[in-house]
Parts: sequence; structure tokens; C-alpha cells
Amino acid sequence: MHIKGDHTELVVGGRLDVRSAADARTALHLALDSGEGDLVLDLAQLDSWDATGLGVIMGAHRRAGRCGRRLVLRAVPPQMQRLLVATRLHRILTIAS
Repeated sequence: MHIKGDHTELVVGGRLDVRSAADARTALHLALDSGEGDLVLDLAQLDSWDATGLGVIMGAHRRAGRCGRRLVLRAVPPQMQRLLVATRLHRILTIAS
């Protein structure tokens, strides 16, 4: 997994899973705590995520709300979009087209 960007936009690539969750959580928290406005996560390069990875995204969503920010997912790959719909998380998370 790799995350590149700053406190307004992060590009997430590779696998967001149990092995990469701690690093991803740290990067997301740092970006959320050090900026203002929306934090956009570009997921176009993300290969897959598991339940732990999805938990990291949900935790970042909650933290963003506490910081007065909004977490926005962009370019969500189709198989991950289907998972968000199946779990009804698409109703909670902000997903840009």
C-alpha cells in the first residue's frame, strides 16, 4: 500500500488491508489533523481492501467529522463501490463521481 499527497488530497494505492491498516490510519489522521475543508481520497489506484481497511476508512470518516472536515472518496473502483452499496456505507460516506 502507498499513500501520497497532502492534507487536502491523498492518493491511495495497492492493498488496504490488515497489514497496511496502521500506516494508513496514521497517514489519514495526520492529513485530517493538519488541514481544513474536505480531505479527498483518490482510490483509483487501490487494488483491494478488506474489512480492516474499510474500518480505517470509516474511522477516518468519523475523525473528519470531529475535526469539522469531510472525507470524500473519489474514483472508487467498481468492486469496492459494490461492497459499499452492499454494506449500505454508500449512504454514510461521501462519494464523488
